[in-house]
Amino acid sequence: MNTKTTHLLSRPQIWLPLLLFMGIALGILIGHRLSSAPTASSEAYPLSDLDSHAKIEELLRYIEAKYVDSVDRAEVVEEAISSVLRTLDPHSAYIPAEELQQVNEQLEGAFEGIGIEFMLLRDTPVVISAIPGGPAQRAHMLAGDKIISIDDTIVAGKHLSSSDIVHILRGKQGQGVKVGFQRFPSPNIRYLQLKREKIPLHSIDAAYRINERTAYIRIARFSAQTSQEFLSALDKLAPKDRSTDLIIDLRGNPGGYMQQAANILSQLFEERNKLLVYTQGYSSRRMEYKTTGRAYYSIRNLTVLIDEGSASASEIIAGAIQDQDRGLIIGRRSFGKGLVQEQYRLRNGAALRLTIARYYTPFGRSIQKPYKGIDDYEMEWIERQKNGELLSEAAIPIGDSTRYFTSRGRVVYSSGGIIPDVFVPIDSQELLPYFQELEFLVPEFTLSLLQTHPGLSKEYTADSFIQHFTLADTDARHFFDFAHQRGIILQAEQIAGARNSLLQQIKAQIGRNLFGESNYYQIMNQKDPVVLIALSNMAKPNPLRAVEDDKKQKQ
Repeated sequence: MNTKTTHLLSRPQIWLPLLLFMGIALGILIGHRLSSAPTASSEAYPLSDLDSHAKIEELLRYIEAKYVDSVDRAEVVEEAISSVLRTLDPHSAYIPAEELQQVNEQLEGAFEGIGIEFMLLRDTPVVISAIPGGPAQRAHMLAGDKIISIDDTIVAGKHLSSSDIVHILRGKQGQGVKVGFQRFPSPNIRYLQLKREKIPLHSIDAAYRINERTAYIRIARFSAQTSQEFLSALDKLAPKDRSTDLIIDLRGNPGGYMQQAANILSQLFEERNKLLVYTQGYSSRRMEYKTTGRAYYSIRNLTVLIDEGSASASEIIAGAIQDQDRGLIIGRRSFGKGLVQEQYRLRNGAALRLTIARYYTPFGRSIQKPYKGIDDYEMEWIERQKNGELLSEAAIPIGDSTRYFTSRGRVVYSSGGIIPDVFVPIDSQELLPYFQELEFLVPEFTLSLLQTHPGLSKEYTADSFIQHFTLADTDARHFFDFAHQRGIILQAEQIAGARNSLLQQIKAQIGRNLFGESNYYQIMNQKDPVVLIALSNMAKPNPLRAVEDDKKQKQ
């Protein structure tokens, strides 16, 4: 059973899907049972269902024959399916055949291509980084390289979307592809003949020792290989002959496979058969996930970082740690997704991702937020800004006042997400529109900076870059001039307030491009208030008790 949180829902664009509800619902039922029933027959389904299907078929025929414009039957049916699923819950989804491979790649943790990350800058794909060990990296493609052509087809300046470029670059393992690119300052186009390979999509962005006694691991998603990646990280960071404190950063992690979350949790508890999470639905019996008792590493103090982007499998980990009083949860209220999906392949090559159960924390909390109104559900992030909860713990709404008790008797709530034990407000600057626009320019500015400083990767190692590289005042002026050229007009006080934060982001982005994802987070974490508060609490003799005592004093 899997928890999958890829959001693929789109708004119904025409009224016809609503008229097709009954017929399409039957189609979904047939698709669900394909594994055991290769064909549909009158013996398999009640006569009333077949009558409904006949009505919809008749309606479609009238529309095709009489409607004022031509109608694409397949497109109408796919829109209808999406519309039906939107009446169920926000996470049940129909995945068209042409999108299924890319969706599955995120969960399976690999894709077939040349191994680059890119962004579109003024209609030209520009390399952000070459994935270590991939064909592009071995061929010495660098951050800032502009991709001009792919297999003799010009892609620069052609108003192609990112998905168009991805579609062209990816292909079957072993297939060749010719890439033409420009590298500053030369105007000449260079060509590389590469072979596509299976490129891993790592789910762990960063894993390093943040100080002598504490390891830090940031998990971006829960794919099929996440727990194995987690073990590999611990193998390097947590020697088996001594205990280690651990920070697990799940901020912005949308979730993925439930079993992967359970596997990771088993490494954080020494006991066997301790309940971690259970699932149950109308047609799904209760299924429990428990610790295995085979923890390979000695993890002493544990802290999990969450925010409003932490969902699904991330909340399973946070909920289990909190209910069982295994460690501290620090940050802001999590997303609030407590629904479990399973994916079913349909005959047309598409897939149905259907919600089959709810999951519950060990002591019975369902953290799913309300979803009666889909629009309200999708806009809840805006509501969190409006009600002030991103800045104040007191503003967090307690939708369900039922009191739940952790293993030590602490009171926790089921309130549309996991409420952290230690609340850390968002930097108010991050909510300002002009600051968000400035942040959006950082990757593009960084690439231009790297083009004018091509020797940085030779001057520094990954560690020395973190310790010694600094940006000059002239770099700051160049960035704000760059923003001005992009139409962002700032006051002197706005520049002064944003300067240090943006310079840190630029340095971190340079580190990412030169030395990889981990370098980015090592730089950002140096001044990250959530990480610093986590370290401060973990340094206390009994972090959980210290937090509880502090709350009692404030009350």
